[in-house]
Amino acid sequence: MTKFQASNPQPQTNSKDPNNINGCGIFNLRFVKYWLPAIVYAILIFCVSSIPGQKLPNLFSGQDIFSHIVEYAILALLVNRAVKKYYPGQSYKRRFFWVFIVVIIYAMSDEFHQFFVPQREASLYDVAMDGIGIIIANILYR
Repeated sequence: MTKFQASNPQPQTNSKDPNNINGCGIFNLRFVKYWLPAIVYAILIFCVSSIPGQKLPNLFSGQDIFSHIVEYAILALLVNRAVKKYYPGQSYKRRFFWVFIVVIIYAMSDEFHQFFVPQREASLYDVAMDGIGIIIANILYR
């Protein structure tokens, strides 16, 4: 054994750990359970935002406002759930702040993306509606 190996032993993995698949910490069940739903939902938002404006059904008055608030409230709930699990000692105010920042940045990037979609436009008003949804979710998920 070399001097380097003796002074820097490799961490041992516990193959019986329920958060560990095949003894590999790269892909663990905790990530799948808490972060993957938020990531998949964010991808779903991106896919829906890619639909050209003329192909979106208009079901009721105020649908755009309602959909922005609800879709970003759901995303904020999922992100909040993951952050709460990964950082259990974090205060409510700090978690509220970071969830708001992360999700509102995603909302702004989504609006920027819509700028390039036919018959769609980027709107700060939509980002504000997304922000309302994020705040509602943060208040509900303590």
